[in-house]
Amino acid sequence: MKQYKAFRFRIYPNQMQKTLIRKTFGCNRFVYNHFLHLWQNTYNQTQKGLSYHQCAIQLPKLKKQYQWLKEVDSISLQSSLRDLADA
Repeated sequence: MKQYKAFRFRIYPNQMQKTLIRKTFGCNRFVYNHFLHLWQNTYNQTQKGLSYHQCAIQLPKLKKQYQWLKEVDSISLQSSLRDLADA
């Protein structure tokens, strides 16, 4: 019989880390909702949705428009686009 182990970790972020975590979650939510809206509009007009690649190309333009998106990790923003593409 195979035994499985589990580990539980707890983190204690300082105030600066808490702020960055909140900003990251907020930016991810914004990017996801922004591209979801674009995807829905595109689908209603063409009966075809957007791909991950089409959204990823537009992400740098969005970051130029909203400077605060540059404050968080770009990989987490791309991950939001992947989640949208998978949904």
